[in-house]
Amino acid sequence: MKIITVYELDKAPTAAGGAPGGEEAPVVRRVHAAPTAPGSSALGPRTFCGKDTFAMEAAPWKPSEHPGSSWYPPECADRLCSTCEAAMEDEF
Repeated sequence: MKIITVYELDKAPTAAGGAPGGEEAPVVRRVHAAPTAPGSSALGPRTFCGKDTFAMEAAPWKPSEHPGSSWYPPECADRLCSTCEAAMEDEF
């Protein structure tokens, strides 16, 4: 089973007053781990904590590309979902 790191996003204005076009830039609120869909490399429907992945964004961080590293990007260590983190510790 492959793991995909996903971001739960909030929309918040940037310090410069928003993204071009007046849109708000997404901000990573929480970092989750999700298994791939059975028989596929696509993101599965739920994270390890049970949240729906539909509105989440896959992180560019690929745990399989960083052997020996954590399942999440180091710069997001302060935004980990504690339930997903516990599941990752128990499973892997």
